[in-house]
Formats: sequence, structure tokens, C-alpha cells
Amino acid sequence: MKAPNIEGISACTTLSNGVQMPWLGLGTAGRWTPHAKSSKQAAELGSSKGVAKAVSVALEIGYRHIDTAAFYGNEEAVGLGISDHPVDREKVFITTKVWNDDIAAGPKATRASIEASLRRLNVEAVDLLLLHWPVPGYREAWRVLEEAYSQGKARAVGVSNFLVHQLEDLLSQAEIAPMVNQVEFHPYLIQPDLLRFCQIHQIQHQGWSPLMVGRVGEVSEIVRIAEVYGKTPFQVAIRWALQHGSVTIPKSVNPERIAENADVFSFELTLNEMQAIDRLDRDKRIGPDPELFPAKWA
Repeated sequence: MKAPNIEGISACTTLSNGVQMPWLGLGTAGRWTPHAKSSKQAAELGSSKGVAKAVSVALEIGYRHIDTAAFYGNEEAVGLGISDHPVDREKVFITTKVWNDDIAAGPKATRASIEASLRRLNVEAVDLLLLHWPVPGYREAWRVLEEAYSQGKARAVGVSNFLVHQLEDLLSQAEIAPMVNQVEFHPYLIQPDLLRFCQIHQIQHQGWSPLMVGRVGEVSEIVRIAEVYGKTPFQVAIRWALQHGSVTIPKSVNPERIAENADVFSFELTLNEMQAIDRLDRDKRIGPDPELFPAKWA
């Protein structure tokens, strides 16, 4: 159960089209306030300045993968954080996503959304472009993503929050197969059938919310394993995800926590430890259920 060729923060997995995608990234979803110590700090962290600073800190530490989305409302800040750092743009893997309203509104809206994201990020192309949820209209929107890929506006394309039957449906009509599926993935929600499906079909599995909004720190089995290695439960959860072959994008705005989340390459969980964490699976979601959430757009 070893993650292949993950030797450090710059290590990459190879997508089905040959593009290199870093195994570890910085997530930017949500309100950027989980580690705020005061309302004043929360306001600062939630600002564009706070997001840009977090991205810059991550790049300084060595991260080369930043995940954002149109829905997060922080693409401009992410772009600013990247452009203000001396690292070459070509060395930073940027992911963004087309939001549901633009998927449901049809191809014209999907195209407009992609162009708007590129403008906000201040880039000519992103490294990975995803459909955010499998809402009605995703088949037509996927054709627009194929078009964007062919035009060089995205180096890779994929989906987010798609379940097995939705992936099967998309694969049955796609000219270009999705290269990534980004889904909720943590010790309480493994979805092993989905993980296996992605591996079989060369769709890179990627997990969001690997730390369960900080709740992994309260799971006794993970705490016990962390003590064995002198690591935190958060580091163990990230390492567990990586050893499952899942690209992972923990989010934080705290510089110490951003650095801590990247310090996961000096130890390796045993098979027994991996299985012990796997047994924690409760099929319990933190985010919306992809089967129910899209109904709003039906």
C-alpha cells in the first residue's frame, strides 16, 4: 500500500496525458478562517490579502500545486500570490473549477466561466480545469472542457465530486477521458469502489478535506499512530491519503500548519497501520452528497 515515487514535496504523479501533477497541494476552499485566533484575524485571513499571503507562504515552503475554483471567490488572490512570488509560473500547478450555475446554463456560460477564471488568475492557461459538481448539463459542459483542452487553455481536464455511475456516463460519450476526479476523501469517507474505478481507468484520484475540517485530531486511532512516529494526526492523515495513491490538498492559512502539512515524507505507514485507518471508514460525508446536491440545478 505504498504511494509510488513520493519522495518529497516536489514529487509528482503522471496523469494519463503525461502531465506531471504534484502529489501535495494547497487547498483554498471555503472561508479561510479555521485557524483564526480572533475575529480580527479571521477577517484578515478571509481577505484577498490573506489568501495571497497563504499562497505565497506555501510556495516559499516548496508547494508547487495550488487548488482554487470560481466558486471560492479567490482566484484573483491566488493569481496575485503566485505572480508576486519569484518562482516561475511554469513550475506551479494551478487547478480551478467551473461552477454549477455555469455548467447548468449551457456551453456559452461554461466558455465564459473559463475565460473569466483565466483573467482572474492572470494566466493564459491553467494546469487542470475541472467541472465542480455533476449537475445537469455536465455532458455538454464536458465538451467545452475538451474544447478548452484542445485550444491549450488547460493542460489537463477532469471532474470533481463524480461518483462511479457518473464517471461511467461521462466516459461513454467523452472524446477525451477525464484525467482527474477530485472528491471528498478522508478516513471517515473512503469510497473504495470509486478509488478502484479511478485507478482502473487511469483517472487520477484526488481528495479534498483530508483533515476532516480538523476532526482527524480527535480520532484516537490516528492519534495513537501519530505518537508512534512523533507526528501529528494531521500529518498521518495526509500520509495515509498519499499512500493510497490519492493526490491531496489540505488547506490552511497558518504558516506553521502549512509547513507541518508538507512534512509528511520522512515516514511511511505500515500495512497494518493503513488497514487500521481504513477500518475507520463510516461512509460519512462532511460536504454534500453528489447524488442529492445536484438536484437544485435539475
